[in-house]
Amino acid sequence: MSLPENTTVLIVGAGPAGLTASLALVQNGCHDFVIVDAVGEGSNSSRAVAIHCATIEALASIDVADELLSQGIKGKSIRIISRSSQLFEVKFDPLKKHSAHPYTLFIPQCVTELVLMQKLQSLGVQVQRPHMVVGMKRNERDSRVTDVSFEDGQIISARYIIGADGARSIIRTITGIGFSDPEGPHIVNEELAQMVSADITFEPEPVGPVTLEGHLNAEVFSGNLFTFLPFGNHFNAQLLRDGKPTTKSTFRILCSIPIKNGEPPRAPPKEYIQNVVDAYGPACISSDPSLNPRPVKVDQLVWSTGFRTHSAIADRIFTRLGAAIFLVGDAAHIHSPIGGQGMNLAIRDAIFLAEAVTKHIQASAENPDVDDNILQGFAEARHARALEVIGFTKTLLKLGNLPYDSYAWWMPVSLASIRDLMLRILGGFDFVQSKVAWGLSGLGRR
Repeated sequence: MSLPENTTVLIVGAGPAGLTASLALVQNGCHDFVIVDAVGEGSNSSRAVAIHCATIEALASIDVADELLSQGIKGKSIRIISRSSQLFEVKFDPLKKHSAHPYTLFIPQCVTELVLMQKLQSLGVQVQRPHMVVGMKRNERDSRVTDVSFEDGQIISARYIIGADGARSIIRTITGIGFSDPEGPHIVNEELAQMVSADITFEPEPVGPVTLEGHLNAEVFSGNLFTFLPFGNHFNAQLLRDGKPTTKSTFRILCSIPIKNGEPPRAPPKEYIQNVVDAYGPACISSDPSLNPRPVKVDQLVWSTGFRTHSAIADRIFTRLGAAIFLVGDAAHIHSPIGGQGMNLAIRDAIFLAEAVTKHIQASAENPDVDDNILQGFAEARHARALEVIGFTKTLLKLGNLPYDSYAWWMPVSLASIRDLMLRILGGFDFVQSKVAWGLSGLGRR
């Protein structure tokens, strides 16, 4: 497809960050932009699954929250469990004092992207595909414009470029921006560094408290983390298996894989997922009759992925190469999926960025030599926010990674046992539940 020769804003990447940036630009009155993506069609994989309270508020500000709310599951709580009992429950009700959306919305990322895409199309904007960026250089005639070249030979000249092109961002690479763990080039929680995630069905369907809709279950077991989220039939039309909608109740799992077990496959097969469920999942979804008096087996594997996870942040998220160039989403920062903060931060970043870019465009119209204070202020604030979120997820990882082995010969109890006991005790205090809910909601880190 032919691209225009010029645009005010070029958005590279049509995931949640890029789509949100486009919608936010329209909401702020900026219509001269182009959004491109390197792949021929959007992903049908599920990946992120939670939209927290602060992000719902942000999406409401650009008139896209209602459709998401109509399709998602309004989560009542997040439960921290052992293999057979509950340790702590984070209820979202206390957030009623702070927000009109006191819940976490459970919705697969593929559905979120579909809703954002349909909203953008209803506004007359199409994602241009497939167009892969291969180079950028300062325009010879205008020092505040960058010429962006694509694999097919086309070139777009733009005044603002938003790199929303993922963790392996070509925009970040071309501009030479570094990308590393803020604490150094090491993985702090090596045992939780590799994970598998999957959407699955069971035969017969499991029964038990963890299978109730509206609750995400996070199990701590043998130094591992296993999360389990019932989808019911809410997303069967979008969660396709071999091109056909799923017909049974679907469940999302996410599990860390011990290093001693070797690296997980990129797309784990059903047998691998069954072994993971049996080894680390709640007893009521096990196929082992010695654990589960009503054994169940993984029936359909709708989608699966294996991956390594670590934290990294771009040295800066705003620079100039002629045009003003920004990084958002995974191009700007990545971290563990524990806590479900990644996509949420990306969406909020994109909305704040669109507002800053629009203000700068308006200021430039009045004064072509306007400085970059507006843009630099945005970049500094969002970089600091990303560091806060990375620190938050690392804290969650450290708590989840505590071992059940005895701490020392003179202290024959484990750190994990102490953690579990404290969770049971603290779970009885409303103010503790409120504080944890507030931390997950993002309301204090908008």
